[in-house]
Amino acid sequence: MSETPSNVAEFSVSEISFSIKRTMEDTFGYVRVRGELGRISRPGSGHIYLDLKDDRAVLSGVIWRGVASKLKIQPEQGLEVIATGKITTFPGQSKYQMVIDALEPAGAGALMALLEERKKKLAAEGLFAEERKRPLPPMPRVIGVVTSPTGAVIRDILHRIADRFPLHVLVWPVRVQGETSGAEVANGIRGFNAFEDGGALPRPDVLIVARGGGSIEDLWGFNEEAVVRAAADSAIPLISAVGHETDWTLIDLAADMRAPTPTGAAEIAVPVKADLMAMVDDRSRRLNSGLVRFVTGRRTELRAASAALPAPQDLLALPRQKFDSLASGLERALIVSTRNHRSGFEGLASRLSPLLLSRLSTKARQDLEQAADRQQRALSVAIGQKRQAFEAQAVRLTPARLSQQTTLGRERMAGLSERLDRAYLARVSQEKSKLDGLQKLLKSLSYKDVLARGYAVVRDESGHPVRSAAAVAPGALLAIELADGRVAAIAGEEEAKAVPRKTKARTNKTPSPKATPEDQGDLF
Repeated sequence: MSETPSNVAEFSVSEISFSIKRTMEDTFGYVRVRGELGRISRPGSGHIYLDLKDDRAVLSGVIWRGVASKLKIQPEQGLEVIATGKITTFPGQSKYQMVIDALEPAGAGALMALLEERKKKLAAEGLFAEERKRPLPPMPRVIGVVTSPTGAVIRDILHRIADRFPLHVLVWPVRVQGETSGAEVANGIRGFNAFEDGGALPRPDVLIVARGGGSIEDLWGFNEEAVVRAAADSAIPLISAVGHETDWTLIDLAADMRAPTPTGAAEIAVPVKADLMAMVDDRSRRLNSGLVRFVTGRRTELRAASAALPAPQDLLALPRQKFDSLASGLERALIVSTRNHRSGFEGLASRLSPLLLSRLSTKARQDLEQAADRQQRALSVAIGQKRQAFEAQAVRLTPARLSQQTTLGRERMAGLSERLDRAYLARVSQEKSKLDGLQKLLKSLSYKDVLARGYAVVRDESGHPVRSAAAVAPGALLAIELADGRVAAIAGEEEAKAVPRKTKARTNKTPSPKATPEDQGDLF
């Protein structure tokens, strides 16, 4: 079966697709479409894909990355907008779409709806909370202003600050209207906060974000989310002065203070210098007046107190009399003190008994013997250590050197031994002299020598010395200690009479007087 010839031209898929694309672009090269934003997609490439819809149709749209960064408003789902661009096709999927070059809200109602939606979102995050707001400094040194460098706003602010309180003002120039105004204002706020104390530029103490009045579209940059977040995050107190008193933006809610006008912001930021000077002068006068009254009152009180004081000679009379009385008693006090010290010394001397001296002598002798023993052992140990050292060195020495070292060591050893002997003999002699002295002292205080001269010690049954005849009862057992021994005796009832003591004749010596119990005295 043969095919029927036809004059219809044949197209490839690509040819027909690109032909449709050119037709669409030529026919709808510039259109404005009004609709509600539906699905919005932002992939990592930076492009924005969205849907424009109404109640009967849906139109796909794309915003390329370069255009998306310059949009006056960012697309949000549910916002009614007017999109400007061209209609084209996407041959890869046989669908048509709109390439959007500009996007604007469809009237003030849409902007207000978007503004309310954004306000609720940011308020839910706590960016408008009162506890986040910081107080303004009463006397700022530097003020930072974020506004347009041209126009009446900055001139009004500078003029008002110069009239009230001249100080340093830093201006961060930004666009206050247009597609990039929001980003520039946010960068200005963050830029001032990035200043460091002591840097090339001083860090502001307070910030003013200002702009003149305008429509909601003109002020829209100050409703951007980036601006609101920058104002809320600012560590420097911030004053919002955007528009007139009837205008309001989202930055007014996030700022620490809202001013009705830019001029009002300058008045809020700085006080009036003349008022401050007047206040200082008034307080200075009040201070001087109070000081004069205080000094006058204290002077009056001082004079009254001085009038009530007695004369200087009357004040010194009693101390002078007391001094004379004490001086007169000083001599008697010294005599009494001397007597008291003498009594104390005599009491201490009476506590020195022969038994104590004997113990001290014995302890000294033991210490001397122990010291001599320690020195002898130390000498033996030292000699042994030296001998070991010499033996260890002898292994490394030659016979000649060994002989030389031995000779030197022997000489040194002889010298040390001689010094040790002298020191030992001197120490022994010294300790012996001390011991002899203690023995002589003990002998001089011992009652044995007294017994050798013919005296006797009478003791009772318990061995205690009898000090008084009245303390002995008739018939009591007594022990009489003589120089060569003890004799037992029994006390009689009659009073003892003095009996002359028999003495041996001595050549060229006078006989000793008769001794009686009364004049015998107390040996202890």
